[in-house]
Amino acid sequence: MLAKILSSAVLGIDGYIVEVEVDIAGGLPSFSTVGLPEGAVRESKDRVKAAIKNAGYEFPPRRITVNLAPADIKKEGSAFDLPIALGILSAQGIIPKDHLQDYLFLGELSLDGGIKPIRGGLPMAIAAKDAELRRICLPKANAREAAVVDGIEVLPVSGLGQVVDLLRDERKIEPVQVDMQEVFREGGEYPEDFREVKGQEHAKRALEIAAAGGHNILMIGPPGAGKTMLARRLPTILPPMTVEESLETTKVHSVVGLIPQDRALTVVRPFRTPHHTISDAGLIGGGQIPRPGEVSLAHNGVLFLDELPEFKKNVLEVLRQPLEDGRVTIARAVTSLTYPARIMLVAAMNPCPCGYYTDPQHECTCTIPQIQRYRSRVSGPLLDRIDIHIEVPAVRYKDLTQWEEGESSSHIRERVKGARAIQHGRFQGKRIFCNAQMTSRYLKRYCGIDQEGDRLMEQAMSKFGLSARGYTRILKVARTIADLEGTEAIAPHHLSEAIQYRTLDRGIL
Repeated sequence: MLAKILSSAVLGIDGYIVEVEVDIAGGLPSFSTVGLPEGAVRESKDRVKAAIKNAGYEFPPRRITVNLAPADIKKEGSAFDLPIALGILSAQGIIPKDHLQDYLFLGELSLDGGIKPIRGGLPMAIAAKDAELRRICLPKANAREAAVVDGIEVLPVSGLGQVVDLLRDERKIEPVQVDMQEVFREGGEYPEDFREVKGQEHAKRALEIAAAGGHNILMIGPPGAGKTMLARRLPTILPPMTVEESLETTKVHSVVGLIPQDRALTVVRPFRTPHHTISDAGLIGGGQIPRPGEVSLAHNGVLFLDELPEFKKNVLEVLRQPLEDGRVTIARAVTSLTYPARIMLVAAMNPCPCGYYTDPQHECTCTIPQIQRYRSRVSGPLLDRIDIHIEVPAVRYKDLTQWEEGESSSHIRERVKGARAIQHGRFQGKRIFCNAQMTSRYLKRYCGIDQEGDRLMEQAMSKFGLSARGYTRILKVARTIADLEGTEAIAPHHLSEAIQYRTLDRGIL
């Protein structure tokens, strides 16, 4: 007695079809699973056996063999519980085999026959559509994220008996429908706003430029100056997410199980703020079967590293490739996976170990060698990849007590959207989304400067000892400042403003 059920698994952030073959033969009672199953898959036999019995069906006391094809790829997760149970019931003749066609089944079984949520519902629904299947049957909690995929019926289920009745034509289940416009309208609001920030006009201006060009930014200032407060409000002035960006981000979050049950898509820019004790595998991803790290979870959003020098040096150095390439490749002996990591890096640090160097209200107790050692924890190559360095001074009492609110995030976002629209037209069809991603091939074409600007850059290179990468960063930031003004040419005052956003290149004054 043989039955075949279609299911799915995730490799990286992409789903692929898995054929679950169940064979029931004579012999001593046994239950074996083949096809490179990981721990959770091997344990499914106990959950399946209890779920079938407690749902009111007979579990055959015979030799049961389950094969998960393709057999040369490791299978992990608990989503195979439901298809294995249905395969056993189908092999016994309880479910007609011809009713299983055009279905994809996913779900973790509880011991009483209930169906629990799984991870990776969205990428597996996309895999089902690509395989030209008509229906996908999965837990209710995952139905909304899967329903954003057009062209396939998503049937939410909550118990094994409900699925059996469906396949025996004894019950109908209404497919879940999702209105994409409603999803973006309901979930696209942020709880924070720039109007709540007192003072810090210079920092707000720098963050606006960073948002307009997708530039990485480092804020240096004493404790309590508002660095974290500013960073948390940066996503509120970034352009709204497109459908493509939302799908990409949701796939990453779905794989690690971060999609709330009441949400179909991630429609706001991610903001990830890992603790400084994080490991390199936690930051960029890793594990025996590589999982996305914080860099990939911040894809299309903001990765905020507070107290930057407190991170381990080897952890910070692994950021170099993601910041340059916009993706992370994790190679292991059995597989090599690539995760998206197109992020804006926002970092914050104190100017010295005690935090009060250059602060007129507090006396700094650090020596020059101590300050140099503290700042040297962040390597020069990493600093070169951060386009904007700004000082964030302590807020003055006059600014802190003023009643008038600052400019709102919505007003700043409109200017950012205008600058991004210019960049979209400039780089259309080139797989470049903002000025920060501009390659040297386009630098000469779009970042030309006049003689006065050339002299200014030569002086800056000589005085601050800028590297070639630092030089290109200044040109890209100047390009963004010009875009915010709506001008085609980069003027000397654009370059001057861009140069002042390289605070750490000036050394300790």
